[in-house]
Amino acid sequence: MSSSEKDVRLSVGDTELTVNPANGCRISSLRIGGTELLRQGERYGCFPMVPWCGRTENGQFRDGGVLHQLPLTAPPHAIHGTGRDTAWHTALATGTQASFYYDLTDPWPYPGRVTQTFELAEDSLTLAFGIETYGDSFPAQAGWHPWFRRRLDTGEEVRIDFDAAWQEERGENHLPTGRRIPPLPGPWDDCFGMPDGVDVTLTWPERLELTVKSRSEWVVVYDEQDEAVCVEPQSGPPNGLNTDPRYVTPIEPLEIATTWSWRRL
Repeated sequence: MSSSEKDVRLSVGDTELTVNPANGCRISSLRIGGTELLRQGERYGCFPMVPWCGRTENGQFRDGGVLHQLPLTAPPHAIHGTGRDTAWHTALATGTQASFYYDLTDPWPYPGRVTQTFELAEDSLTLAFGIETYGDSFPAQAGWHPWFRRRLDTGEEVRIDFDAAWQEERGENHLPTGRRIPPLPGPWDDCFGMPDGVDVTLTWPERLELTVKSRSEWVVVYDEQDEAVCVEPQSGPPNGLNTDPRYVTPIEPLEIATTWSWRRL
């Protein structure tokens, strides 16, 4: 794994985005008007979840009759994919756009390529993934895990607003049980279904309103830590390699996008 790739900075107006391809192609900083929106630290920012999202039960998934074993990165499960622990390559970097890629390899059992693109505007950021196969079809997932700061400087706590059609009931093993239940009040470490597309609003009172949208219908909301809250649009639910597999085929890559848009209050 090479760490020679340099940080890429995009900016427009007083909005600045920094991507760190060497550290999992995560967004290490998003500053609007000089205010940092993301929790800082090498494990934080906003990292990619690819080629799976959240926990995969016991690190195992089947593809046909073949059982695959992934490293147990959150014992007894495998969590959040391999992309966040990989050095990515920079394919393009201009003032407001950038794209990066890495090739799937061990411990993921299938060859392929993951591409992530960023497009920055003065009042929005659009992120997109593509996963292609170099051979056989395989199940995969992709999504984003941003750590938004709970408070901006000394301001009030962020408020999270969304209207989900259902919540995936969470079992004691932190995985969905398969039952869909009416959405419960927080705190959350839970997956929600939004059939019309992900639409979650974060409001820092008197400071900023930021909306996370995606055509995907799955989002995980996590707000159990004091420092930050997470709104994670993804292409399937946790453990989806087993329960809701989406196949990457030679003629149909997996594609997902999300747009964060904001306005000052």
